[in-house]
Amino acid sequence: MPDVAVPLLHLDLLQTLTLATVVFYAGVLLRRRVPVLDRLNIPSAVVGGLLFAVLVFLLHGRVLDIRLETIGQPLLNVAFFTSIGMGASVPLLRAGGIPVLVFLLFSIAVCMAQNFVGMAVATALGETPLMGVLAGSVTLVGGPATGLAFAPQFAAAGVEGAEVIAVSAAVFGIVCGGLVGGPVGTWLIKRHGLRPGPAPEGELEAELRFPDDPTHVSVTAEQLAARTVVVDVDREDSSLMRSLAILAVAMGLGSVVSHYIQGAGITLPAYIGAMIVASAIRNLDDFTGWFGIEERTMEFIGGIALNIFLVVALMDLKLWQLAGQALALIAILLAQVLTIVALAVLVSYRLMGRNYDSAVMAGGFIGFAMGTTANAVANMRALVGRFGPAPTAFLVIPLVGAFFIDFANALIITGFLNWGR
Repeated sequence: MPDVAVPLLHLDLLQTLTLATVVFYAGVLLRRRVPVLDRLNIPSAVVGGLLFAVLVFLLHGRVLDIRLETIGQPLLNVAFFTSIGMGASVPLLRAGGIPVLVFLLFSIAVCMAQNFVGMAVATALGETPLMGVLAGSVTLVGGPATGLAFAPQFAAAGVEGAEVIAVSAAVFGIVCGGLVGGPVGTWLIKRHGLRPGPAPEGELEAELRFPDDPTHVSVTAEQLAARTVVVDVDREDSSLMRSLAILAVAMGLGSVVSHYIQGAGITLPAYIGAMIVASAIRNLDDFTGWFGIEERTMEFIGGIALNIFLVVALMDLKLWQLAGQALALIAILLAQVLTIVALAVLVSYRLMGRNYDSAVMAGGFIGFAMGTTANAVANMRALVGRFGPAPTAFLVIPLVGAFFIDFANALIITGFLNWGR
């Protein structure tokens, strides 16, 4: 009996984006209906996108093949990481004090360690060392967005099924980071008989200056992660339009910087140049106030770009490409879990003070070193809800995880990618 041709459904860009909005909100609804997804802080875009990818996998080659138009992905990717560059503020780092700087340097070393561990395990199993890097800081510290952003470069360097590996590693890390961090923090607290220190009035505060407010204001660590954006829709020069213009300028100038860097024979994602330019613009504005950059609005724009990028990229996953590499990937990821737990107990806890706050911080460290900053905050909230407040932990972890490590990690990954080639 002759083979029956499988129908092909090819969606154009508008149809793809329309479907992406439906898939994203399917993820939102699933997070509401399935509490464990919310507790583990798995993003709605990841939930919905992976659900659609599984559906495509089940239909592929049997009932229907689906092809999406992803031409808009590079623009969204660059926009998101440019907004990350806008957060790399030297005054913000200085406002966090010595603990933030120490923890940032430690986190940078962790990124390096994750990549070396991944390379060692991948090589031992006969896989390309770059597979270990992809299942290292790219997707664990970096998360699904960084993994999918770098996947094309790793695929070009010889890593088969790079996108599927990136997503699989990132989701594994998010789940493990949410499951492991709390128990490790609890063990440290009980093992050393730790108790919270004297509670300050309110939460520990970081003194920051926002460009839209010329005065110094006190902002708590949790307020950094949850601020509102107000847009005056009747003004053409609203903060949103100004931020979009500044972001566009950084992206345009960044493409020139990336072109010259690539001309020197260095392989890097398109967004690296934009991140560098965005950081330069942000720090210039911090000292001069020329541009009036609003961190909240930049985060808002970056969040929109990230969600659309993630959901479309995940919808376009070809899960069948993971066949033959699953066992090696599992071995690499298990090695990463053991490494991060060991670093949390033996290094992070001791480096950050051997006290109650450092134990809570160790639980948070596992969350963001394997998953996301949201995982880290959730782990720490669970610990302080049981044992008492840890204000230093809630200052240090969000500042490093949300503002600085993504920028540093992108440069580290670029270095490993060029070295591994």
